[in-house]
Amino acid sequence: MDNDDAMDIGAASSPLPSQSEGFPGVSTPLPQVTSPSAVSSPSRATRRTPRKRGRENGTPRRRRSRSRSVGNPSYGSPGTPGTPGTPVATPAYHTPIGNVGTPFGTPVGTPSFVRGTPGYNQRSELGSQGRRVRRRRRSQSREPGRRSPSREPSADGRPTASAEPDDNVGGEYAYVWGTNVNIPDVLRAIRRFLNNYRSSSDDLDSKYIQLIQETVEREEDTVNIDMSNIFDHDPDLYNKILRYPLDIIPLLDTECQEVALDIRPDFEKHIEARPFNLKAAVNMRELNPSDIDKLVSVKGMVIRCSSIIPEIKGAFFKCLVCGHSPPLLSVVKGRVEEPTRCEKPECAARNAMSLIHNRCTFANKQIVRLQETPDAIPEGETPHTVSLCLYNTMVDAVKPGDRVEVTGVFKAMAVRVGPNQRTLRALYKTYIDCVHVKKADKGRMQADDPMEADKDGNKEGEQERDTEGDSSDAVNEAKIQKLKELAKLPDIYERLSRSLAPSIWELDDIKKGLLCQLFGGKAKRIQSGASFRGDINVLLVGDPGTSKSQLLQYVHKIAPRGIYTSGRGSSAVGLTAYVTKDPETRETVLESGALVLSDRGICCIDEFDKMSDNARSMLHEVMEQQTVSVAKAGIIASLNARTSVLACANPSGSRYNARLSVIDNIQLPPTLLSRFDLIYLMLDKPDEQNDRRLARHLVALHYENYEVSKQDALDLHTLTAYITYARQHINPTLSDEAAEDLINGYVEMRQKGNFPGSSKKVITATPRQLESMIRISEALARMRFSEVVERCDAAEAVRLLEVALQQSATDHATGTIDMDLITTGVSASERTRRANLVAALRELIAEKLSPGSSPGLKINQLLEETRKQSTVDVSLQDIKNALGSLQGEGFVTVHGDLIQRL
Repeated sequence: MDNDDAMDIGAASSPLPSQSEGFPGVSTPLPQVTSPSAVSSPSRATRRTPRKRGRENGTPRRRRSRSRSVGNPSYGSPGTPGTPGTPVATPAYHTPIGNVGTPFGTPVGTPSFVRGTPGYNQRSELGSQGRRVRRRRRSQSREPGRRSPSREPSADGRPTASAEPDDNVGGEYAYVWGTNVNIPDVLRAIRRFLNNYRSSSDDLDSKYIQLIQETVEREEDTVNIDMSNIFDHDPDLYNKILRYPLDIIPLLDTECQEVALDIRPDFEKHIEARPFNLKAAVNMRELNPSDIDKLVSVKGMVIRCSSIIPEIKGAFFKCLVCGHSPPLLSVVKGRVEEPTRCEKPECAARNAMSLIHNRCTFANKQIVRLQETPDAIPEGETPHTVSLCLYNTMVDAVKPGDRVEVTGVFKAMAVRVGPNQRTLRALYKTYIDCVHVKKADKGRMQADDPMEADKDGNKEGEQERDTEGDSSDAVNEAKIQKLKELAKLPDIYERLSRSLAPSIWELDDIKKGLLCQLFGGKAKRIQSGASFRGDINVLLVGDPGTSKSQLLQYVHKIAPRGIYTSGRGSSAVGLTAYVTKDPETRETVLESGALVLSDRGICCIDEFDKMSDNARSMLHEVMEQQTVSVAKAGIIASLNARTSVLACANPSGSRYNARLSVIDNIQLPPTLLSRFDLIYLMLDKPDEQNDRRLARHLVALHYENYEVSKQDALDLHTLTAYITYARQHINPTLSDEAAEDLINGYVEMRQKGNFPGSSKKVITATPRQLESMIRISEALARMRFSEVVERCDAAEAVRLLEVALQQSATDHATGTIDMDLITTGVSASERTRRANLVAALRELIAEKLSPGSSPGLKINQLLEETRKQSTVDVSLQDIKNALGSLQGEGFVTVHGDLIQRL
């Protein structure tokens, strides 16, 4: 059964008060609606005091008009010029008793039948009463005033008679209430726009006729309408939609449905128009009461999404005495008029109608919290938020962390003093009923989900059509073809590296590593259930002023769902998830932190070395298992944090000490450092030629007419489109030759730790380095739009990893790569030197002291004796560390600076 048809039931009750009772927007006294029941019953015609109105024997009751023609008011001739026509039959107004709407579903103020214009389709986000296009077509062919049975059955399956008047009552004199906007004129303007608007003069058919035809062919029910097209074609219609969206948008639905029925008369779905792309987007903090009930467009970042809420759309009532069920009652502005008497003449029982929930019709609804983006917040201000209501197909269209542009109707909702009180507060809550949602920032990559690409099918194309209603298949195909031509260029790898942060001079290998992070590897899940991450983690360590933060900002600008945070300003729960109370339901809920909001994106962390140990410990699980496990406040959950981490850190002494390891320079735990695939050192080394070239480059950036010297670099929009297409559509697999090259490269790296003629072995690579090489090689294949990882990709992956390891994991004592510097913080040569020092001290103490002898030996004396016999420099700290090892073995005991042998 068609929900909209079942809900189109006229709600009739007491007469509308006259002008003396003070309804806003009515310029002339309105005639009373006289029903037969009101004439025959003197008790109903008599009104003494408002307190006793509608009561019988002390019990509140509702009056029901028996006139069947008050469901949709008809309009007579206009009153005075510039004012709406005076209604001939005005629907009755009464105070509703029950409110079955969910939060943010009940606008208040002017009554719904006064604010809305009858005669068009009902929409959940607009809450307006509607007509059906196909019924209107039938009414044109039958005699005036004659009623035909409704095509939809009742809730129990029996056909019912329609209680609606003809839709053409009033003719050319139907107006939007309180205005001089003529509804037939608006309908004709909409039809002219749909029939005549063309994107270019070369198009044979109208753009929106083609879109509606595609919608009908795909069996969909939404058409996205670009408001800028309406503005170019008819600015007056654009302004009417902007000012009266509750009245005009359903008229768009009507005309789109008319076109769909012209294309295919048996089309069963009801088409909804989704206007978007207003001429000006309103800042979130600039929304004010003058914008209420107007169409607005705001941009922001989603920070919270509720679960799906079932909102009643058609109410089914049943008499508890005789079992009679009237047709479904529609929901008007979030309220359902509960019948007080059974409609069956044989029964006519009072207060016997009960709501049957499982026979009602419901619509999906979701409440979303939108917050200002950091770049839109004025100086010294905190971000503002606004609540959104999404309906039906828009439910679950956005996720926390998405940057979106929302088009909808700005509404106000009254707040009760208490849950059991009808008294309302003076302050109202505001929210936006969304009619369209799309990605806001074209400069950012689109998030992808490679794990679900196979089972979702053509999900990306559907999402693009849903959010970018102005795009056609031909335009998308042209863009894709342009990207494929770029991928065929032999120097595309170098061109992409030059396009990343072109204002930063050189640092080519670091830019290539960041490019690999942006493209990412292929996430895998094997049949046993184990999964392998495809995200690449990168750490930048170096001296101040080496463009680390600028690289982070540039990657954050184009990364999908990226969150930028600082180590000093981040807590453990701020990075992962924290428990809070929902402001609406007062339930304990989990709020996502920076890493969870960056799911399928890149989390950029500046000042990584200044992060607290508690916050840093949360990164261990995220960087390898890519999940966040939470067990607090009775909530046990595992959240997805499939994000790449890009971090930068300064040395602890503000200047990198080449004689110390990376661990000692930045004071990071080795277990965390080993989870980074690429670790780059960005050192500031004095060199006259390099300094001169760098200074010339920096000065050139401040020229007024400065242009990038390399004209073959891609612009930001093309770069993001290129990366997005590669991440969504290219899933490379390893070829046999590339796999063999990766194995050989890994074995060669391991063999570099074997010194000829020596039994000591140094670990120069671990299995984590092999996994990193696989991910990097897959990212390199994606740069070429190749479905196969070739030998050149494997060779470049080995080179990039060796360059990073030579900078960060080179033992300066031996000049070779030692992975122990990353995994333990101590190189193999340093461990050997420490072991030799402990053995030498054991022999020296055994020679100088006998067991239990007194007095003992002082530490300074032991240091002098050791320096005489050693060929390398030995510090006092080395002696103390060695004595600590001997004391742990039970060989000596140390009291202050006195050593005694046990």
